Amino acid sequence: MKTYTLLAATLFTFIAASPAYAMTHDQAKALAKAAYKGNTADLTQLETAAQQKDARAQTWLGVYFSAKKDYAKAVYWFQKAAQQGNADAEFMMGLAYYHGQGVPKNYAKANYWYQKAAQQGDALAENHLGDDYYNGQGVPKNYAKANYWYQKAAQQGDASAEKNLGVAYYYGQGVPQDYAKADYWIKKAAQQGDAGAEAMMGCVYALGHGVPQNSMKAHYWLGKAAAQGGKAGAMAEKLIQVIENGHTH
Repeated sequence: MKTYTLLAATLFTFIAASPAYAMTHDQAKALAKAAYKGNTADLTQLETAAQQKDARAQTWLGVYFSAKKDYAKAVYWFQKAAQQGNADAEFMMGLAYYHGQGVPKNYAKANYWYQKAAQQGDALAENHLGDDYYNGQGVPKNYAKANYWYQKAAQQGDASAEKNLGVAYYYGQGVPQDYAKADYWIKKAAQQGDAGAEAMMGCVYALGHGVPQNSMKAHYWLGKAAAQGGKAGAMAEKLIQVIENGHTH
């Protein structure tokens, strides 16, 4: 009887200290989006769950405050969730330190949090950690380590990582130069609508690197990139003009 009473007391203590229920990622995200649009009831619900230590609610409350540009409150909630091991919050802490939003800019601390999230398989964190090794931000520049993290993220279908891995193979940075592998990864990113990768595929076909030279396919990919605008789009427009003028080498 004493054992039963002790177990029952422990169970009731655990239940009393826990949220009424754990929100799913999508539920917390929906509340944050509605709150951002001005729905005070949803904001209250999200805040209540966050105060009850629901890590997903804490993370999305942080996202809400970040969108409102109240970075100090955002970091407060990200940290709460990150301390519970929430990978999304760990990644957001990395971004906060990387950009100096709500905390002093610190690449080393950014990488600390990226690594914690990456070790849980967070593809965005893996790609950002790859970027920091590629650029030598907060860590010594190391193409091999950059590619290690790019590969892990690319295998999860992260378009930016696919493009980055393709660039590594294209230029032989940390891996042997291999146009076929470069084309494989760049095309995967381009098929997901990454404008930079679309522009690169246009270059690949214009130059015939790893694929037969094909002006029609070059125009196709460059046109897709150009339609998206931005820096990649502007570069694609220039490359289209170069091809039309007959200068592809």
